[in-house]
Amino acid sequence: MIFKSNTHIDDLYNILLTLSRNIFFYKSVNLKDNFETRIYLMFMHFSILMIVSKNKGLKFSQKSYDLLFHNIENNLREAGLGDVAVNKKMKELNKILYDILLKIKSDNINKNTFKTNHSLIIKYFEELKDPKSSQFEDFDSYFINFFKYCFELPHNYMIKELINFKY
Repeated sequence: MIFKSNTHIDDLYNILLTLSRNIFFYKSVNLKDNFETRIYLMFMHFSILMIVSKNKGLKFSQKSYDLLFHNIENNLREAGLGDVAVNKKMKELNKILYDILLKIKSDNINKNTFKTNHSLIIKYFEELKDPKSSQFEDFDSYFINFFKYCFELPHNYMIKELINFKY
């Protein structure tokens, strides 16, 4: 066998993609349905998964991270971007993921609670500039509930069960 199967980790990418395409974000929250929005949403979900894993005392595998970016890179190439453009975009996306990961959570006191960083949301989702809007509150509530859902899942089933998250 020349190629090894990475089903579990590819499942993570596909699940993150499915979560980012949730009609809730585009109908209720009124986000723009474009590549950047979906990537930012994927990174928000992925960051929460990494935070939950860390809070449970577990490491998120480097392989998961690598394959997430490998899948994104493949999608950029399929969209027609050349090597130089893909490399530039991948560096930019890597910085964005780390920015989201480091700033997504505004309350680091309690490991099993989650409060989103409002300035981070405003930075990446221009439609949510007003933190008092119902769209902003719905978006915020979605990710708080997503964190709670992930935190309650056993770690070894967390990725497979994400597809069942409903808001």
